[in-house]
Amino acid sequence: MAPTDAPVRAASTPRVARPVRPSRPPRRPVRSHANLTLGESRTARAAALAVLAVAALVWLLPMAWALLTAFKPEQDASNPLHWLWPEHGFTLRGFSSVWERGALPLWMLNSLLISSAVTVITVLVSAMAGYAFSRTLFAGRRALFVLTLAAVLVPPQILIVPWFQQMLTLHLLDTYAAVILPQTVAPVMVFILKKHFDSLPRELEEAARIDGAGHWRIFWSVLLPLSRPMLAAVAIFVFIGAWNNFLWPFVSTSDPSLMTLPVGITSVKDAYGVQYAQSMASAVLAALPLVAVFVFFQRHIVKSVATTGLGGQ
Repeated sequence: MAPTDAPVRAASTPRVARPVRPSRPPRRPVRSHANLTLGESRTARAAALAVLAVAALVWLLPMAWALLTAFKPEQDASNPLHWLWPEHGFTLRGFSSVWERGALPLWMLNSLLISSAVTVITVLVSAMAGYAFSRTLFAGRRALFVLTLAAVLVPPQILIVPWFQQMLTLHLLDTYAAVILPQTVAPVMVFILKKHFDSLPRELEEAARIDGAGHWRIFWSVLLPLSRPMLAAVAIFVFIGAWNNFLWPFVSTSDPSLMTLPVGITSVKDAYGVQYAQSMASAVLAALPLVAVFVFFQRHIVKSVATTGLGGQ
């Protein structure tokens, strides 16, 4: 028999029993987000929901009143005894009167063209300025950014006279350019996009530079695709502001063919005083495009807030 070098364990060696550890109580699952209500109890949640319901009702009440008034006859629009259900029933006469007496399609087309042009130019210029402040170094960068922040505090109404004198010097009054160009100045959007570009990882930019990309290539092909939710949110806010702007289009134009919707609606008046049904019908028609824009693009606003604000980036 061949000898073996493997050690032989003694059969009589007893095994040592390991001590039994006491069982730990099951851990509670860690919540990934904080509770946004007033507490954990049902009473606190009910109180929070009640407060939110009251706030929503207060916010919706003026809109409901405007819709009811727009569909009322003119003789019932100012009657407090029939504020909910008109005596003569609901009618579309207010909408038809506004449509017949004013150039409503032309005003809506002008508002759409002007608001779209202001949105495209503002988003493009603000994005480039935000990228320059965030990712480049140049002489006077800090001082220029401080001036941009200071411009946020300047009310647009103060700039009406300088804008008018500038457009007068350039012979641009009563043109689309006179209405569009001053509204493209948006320092707050530059600040928002600058902070957004600061939150993006710089490793992507360094990798693009290794591949030979310059500033324009990095801005257009790397950072802008990552910023679509924020750009969409900025575009929506700029579009709404340009659509609702009344003062500057009213000052810069006197040609009826260049009137925007807010300016044109104010020109629809009656010799018998204020027509509440027609006024509310005009307001409803002016708000419908904004409601449609917000309904179709609201997910971009929510996504931009979730990825840049609440996400801590």
